[in-house]
Amino acid sequence: MESQSTGNQEFVWTFRGYAMRPSEFNTAMVHFYRAEIQRANTWRNRLDATTNWAIITASAVITFALSDETRHHAIILFALGLLGVFWFIEARRYRYYELWSFRTRLLETDFFAAMLVPPFAPSPTWAETLAESLRHPKFTISMWEALGRRLRRNYFAIFFVMFLVWVFKLSSPQPPSTWEQFFARAQIGPLTGEIVVGLVALTFIALTILAIATLGLQQATGEVLPTYPLWLRRHTPHESDD
Repeated sequence: MESQSTGNQEFVWTFRGYAMRPSEFNTAMVHFYRAEIQRANTWRNRLDATTNWAIITASAVITFALSDETRHHAIILFALGLLGVFWFIEARRYRYYELWSFRTRLLETDFFAAMLVPPFAPSPTWAETLAESLRHPKFTISMWEALGRRLRRNYFAIFFVMFLVWVFKLSSPQPPSTWEQFFARAQIGPLTGEIVVGLVALTFIALTILAIATLGLQQATGEVLPTYPLWLRRHTPHESDD
């Protein structure tokens, strides 16, 4: 494959007798951009669907658990496990969304934006980077970043509401007068109340640590990223070395 020009006609490249003109190349890029935008929108809708599942599940469980004081509080903890499954599924979908967004960002920054500011000067390796993504697709962000981002954006609030509802369930219809009484209400079968409360507390501590520890991961390209202090930031392939 090689670039060539004949007389006044310039070709972007030729291959096995086929010559592509600049106008044809631009048309191909526009259609490719539209296709990748459609892919990104499809996976973005899937993200919203997973969040809706989580909200509907949380609402149904809260309504069921609080509608009758005789219903056991364990149903709320079971719902927390389901929400964790939804969170994991959404993080995986978010990685796919970021793959399509990564390609559209390359076109936006090094094709369309470069044409708006003469002289046309895209990144020297943008085409190779895009071609490599097409030939060998791979996720552009880690699972940890995806989990942390979806946790901070949606799921931490849902988990926190469920935690408050669980505490309210244990405190009704009459608030416990001692910690022993509270732990007695928290018991689930052979698990003592102290163990149950400790596991729930450790879960939320772990979620909080994960949300904070992943703040500095900045590989996502599909959305506007907040600016964090330097000690939280980590160098990524999308940042300059300046």
